[in-house]
Amino acid sequence: MEETGPLDAGEKEGARLLAAVAELVVRHAGSVADGPVAPAEPGTAQIRDWLSGYDFERAAPAEDTVADVTGMLRRWGVHTTHPRYFGLFNPTPTWWGVAGELLAAGVNPQLAAYSHAPAAVEMERHVLRFMAGRLGLPDATEGSFTVGGAEANLTAVVIALTRAFDGYPRSGLLGLPGQPVMYASAESHLAWLKIAHMTGLGRDAVRLVPVDAGHRLDLISLREMYAADIAAGFAPFLVVGTAGTTAGGAIDPLPELALLASIWGVHFHVDAAWAGAIALSDRLRPLLAGVELADSVTVDAHKWLSAPMGAGMFLTRHPDALASSFRASTSYMPDESEGASDPYATSVQWSRRFAGLKVFLGLAAAGRPAHAAQLERDVRLGELLGRRLREEGWRRINDTPLPVICVADPDAERDGREHSAAWHAAVADRVVAGGEAWVSTVQLAGRPGIRLCLTSYRTTAADIEAVVAALGRAREAQPV
Repeated sequence: MEETGPLDAGEKEGARLLAAVAELVVRHAGSVADGPVAPAEPGTAQIRDWLSGYDFERAAPAEDTVADVTGMLRRWGVHTTHPRYFGLFNPTPTWWGVAGELLAAGVNPQLAAYSHAPAAVEMERHVLRFMAGRLGLPDATEGSFTVGGAEANLTAVVIALTRAFDGYPRSGLLGLPGQPVMYASAESHLAWLKIAHMTGLGRDAVRLVPVDAGHRLDLISLREMYAADIAAGFAPFLVVGTAGTTAGGAIDPLPELALLASIWGVHFHVDAAWAGAIALSDRLRPLLAGVELADSVTVDAHKWLSAPMGAGMFLTRHPDALASSFRASTSYMPDESEGASDPYATSVQWSRRFAGLKVFLGLAAAGRPAHAAQLERDVRLGELLGRRLREEGWRRINDTPLPVICVADPDAERDGREHSAAWHAAVADRVVAGGEAWVSTVQLAGRPGIRLCLTSYRTTAADIEAVVAALGRAREAQPV
């Protein structure tokens, strides 16, 4: 009888290890709210000292190692699953999403070729078609799951270039008649700069358009910048509308942007990485009016649909441009299945994990109405938080119906922007160091403040009161 390989621990050991991990994860979820949201300091020296005990030259008991690692993760990390994490778009993942991660890892389908994982590919495409329908995009919409919004937005730029310039697919930027330029709000996610760098456009190709008083892309400025670029011989190819800016939750004027893009003959992309989730709510969906006119859309399920990290989605009404942007053929890949394109030929990635399963399971097990109810609950809690902070003397500095609340202390603002920035940073640091909540600083159109965002389904009204109280104590301890 042939002996198994040295990495085969056996089914019994595997079951014992997974049970131990499951117990640790459940215990963490049940107790995370009892501890600090973040460590008082990074602890880099202690972490490196701990890691020095793992030289990888000798085996360590797996269950002991998993428990050791879990303890370190609990001690040295910001807990985005904490109900008083009011930070960036990192929601508490649902148990269905966590189960999806485990199942995807255990079965480990390879989603490069359709013929290797038809069930997995079809499940992902089922979710993508569902999301496209909720956004109002046409039935012919195609897309892919991505690592996150940056990859999805990179995909949008590549497709926009492919659509705009006949010579781009073969000759790249060298074959273009002029310098391509693109437009996005100054409050947009600045992954656009990295994308321009990676694609060879250069960061100067990104036109960051000033915003209006509501921190939305200013249409007058956009028209002026476009006219100046045309006069200077540049080649505009992309207009981006942001649905839910990172800093202040603003939604750009999507219908107007769609009209301008159509008149100019350029690609219109909507970066709805965060706020795109509200398409699942019949009550909130009208806030996205105009997204149905987009040539392509980005939505991240790991932002406000409570999926574990690594669940971006890219959608486009131009399947031919998607295919021509990423199509490749080679002898070591299986022949394409009739009537079903291979994922590697329609996305940035080649080999890829089954990222869509955690989203599929969450939607299947809880249903759209439950997700909609959660989104609407988050909005109500955001309204409560904004009201309570106003009652405590904070001044709201953003205007959005979404649960992103940015506030400033009027007294701290009187001595100028530099003083205000330092003061608000010190207050935020006091709150975080105290472990009671996690908040961040922000600058909206250069105006400093403190930002709080609600995305965890575990957050309650009591947590709202707790963070308001923590901010109050930090403000009292920080002289203006």
